[in-house]
Amino acid sequence: MATAKKGAKKAAKKSAKKSGAKKPAAKKAAKKAPAKKPAPKKAAKKSSAKRKPNAAFMKAMTPSATLAAVIGSSPMPRTEVTKKIWDYIKKNKLQDAINRRLINADERLRAVFGGKGKVSMFEMTKLVSNHLK
Repeated sequence: MATAKKGAKKAAKKSAKKSGAKKPAAKKAAKKAPAKKPAPKKAAKKSSAKRKPNAAFMKAMTPSATLAAVIGSSPMPRTEVTKKIWDYIKKNKLQDAINRRLINADERLRAVFGGKGKVSMFEMTKLVSNHLK
């Protein structure tokens, strides 16, 4: 009896293949493995304390006379020096209009930049560090 059922199923499959009939969508969906859900991510630890700045950046540095003409003569950390230089650049509109990464030096900044008329913002920090003690 079991062989009769198998034979009937085979015959049904053959006739379905010849006629081009497709299996019902419900059977296909049942055979597909369910989609795996991504593993839940662990929550990152948030510390309530603020991040400590690097001591080397916070050390008060004395600017040279040429740099003092731009930012002032009081000792200040490197981060503050960079902020004051950018304030000076923006106040005097010295940032290049086309290529915003370039700074067009005026007389004061030209002395700080070693005589260069145009300096990239990345090169600027290197040149300014030569004027800090």
